[in-house]
Amino acid sequence: MKRRYLAVLGLLVIMAMVLSACGGGAPATEAPAAPAAPAATEAAPAEAAPAEAAPTEAAPAEAAATEAVPAEAAAPAAEGVVNLTWVGPGPGAEFEMRKEQVGRWNAENPDIQVKLIEGPVSATDRFGLYLQAFQAQSSDIDIMQIDVIWPGDLAEHLLDFNEYGGAEAVAGDFPAIVQNNTVDGKLVGLPWFTDGGLLYYRSDLLEKYGFSGPPATWTELEEMSQTIQDGERAEGNQDFWGYVWQGAPYEGLTCDALEWVYSSGGGSIVSPEKVITINNDAAAGSLDRAYSWIGKISPPGVTSFKEEDSRAVWHGGNAAFMRNWPYAYGLSEGEDSAVAGKFDATALPGAEAGMSAATLGGWQVGVSKYSKNPEAAAKLALWLTSEEEQKFQALSPSSLIPTKMALYEDPDIAAERPFMPKLLPVFTSAVARPSTATAPKYNEVSNIFFSNVSDVLTGKQNGADAVANIELDLQDLLGFEVGAP
Repeated sequence: MKRRYLAVLGLLVIMAMVLSACGGGAPATEAPAAPAAPAATEAAPAEAAPAEAAPTEAAPAEAAATEAVPAEAAAPAAEGVVNLTWVGPGPGAEFEMRKEQVGRWNAENPDIQVKLIEGPVSATDRFGLYLQAFQAQSSDIDIMQIDVIWPGDLAEHLLDFNEYGGAEAVAGDFPAIVQNNTVDGKLVGLPWFTDGGLLYYRSDLLEKYGFSGPPATWTELEEMSQTIQDGERAEGNQDFWGYVWQGAPYEGLTCDALEWVYSSGGGSIVSPEKVITINNDAAAGSLDRAYSWIGKISPPGVTSFKEEDSRAVWHGGNAAFMRNWPYAYGLSEGEDSAVAGKFDATALPGAEAGMSAATLGGWQVGVSKYSKNPEAAAKLALWLTSEEEQKFQALSPSSLIPTKMALYEDPDIAAERPFMPKLLPVFTSAVARPSTATAPKYNEVSNIFFSNVSDVLTGKQNGADAVANIELDLQDLLGFEVGAP
């Protein structure tokens, strides 16, 4: 027991050093971090990290970490009680909400006690922590949060929930998320809360300029953007733009560009059947169309915009439309927002009405297959992702978007979070990034895609050349066949 406790302390120091050294940012599916909350009372065990991951000065880890962990962490488990370790979110509002959940679970389940660990804020760092644990086949992390693009990469290390009633549990979840979390027939993640691209629009300006509602097609978006932009500039606001989005070369551009391509009939880059489908006229045309926006209805600097850059323009009242994630809704209603009470959000346009596509984001619950208590961990995972707990987290300050379709008709959610029911069409048309089909090489796939798209947006190549280059690079990387979407 003492050796195990010292191992726990060792990884606390290693984890702190890793996090201070890593510079990777969170993927586009993450909202900005909330204010810091108190640290959790326990760290993950040291055997989750290979020795070479720690700098040489970490050798005396036991002494350095002893004061950081309360003495009760070393207390032996009560006889007959199963103890589970859960690596949760980083500091902030969500972590505080998770602590409340753990408190309720522990009070109601004296035979299965859960210890919640504060995880890294950066999803990149959290992914690295999981890999360290899995490489060591550590049994000390039982349950964890899985980003939507990780199931394919982590599947071999995760429990198949189909063996624990998972198929029945996810029957009411968005099908696209369930498909995303299913790898070779195994359900390796339970949908927990979701995310997707939205079109934010100035309802006051649509009314002002005689539009009856938001655009259903990209052509309508272009026409409305130009009309409103011209009108607002004529009234003196030379900083006003029609449409802002994410154009910097990073994962966020993969999300935006996948929406352009898919909503134009150009497919999903690589199909779930592992066929490279990107090289087609519809995909090429969608990229050329986006290029035509720059300097016309979108600012020239949009090619360096990430989520917060586009939100800053919108937040200041200088855009008619914005593509962003649901996190921006609450912030747009803030006291410092120039658009508070003047906007709404809807599904993104398509090449034709009804062809909307929203890139799927969000988080799942996974259980390590190296857990010594898989049945208890699966029970906890099923509880956390249940309809009741999804309603709780939707009504919490974090306002996490449910994956259970029935909750979009829940009267309490409609009253407290009126924007959520409006998002149902967005998530029913969500498209997953090809992370499961291309695992474990999705990061390289995304880099190839967004780099070529960026070259189109900056005028270095046209859409036809871009999709042809993407196809060739993906063939070299993946060895998959090519075909039509």
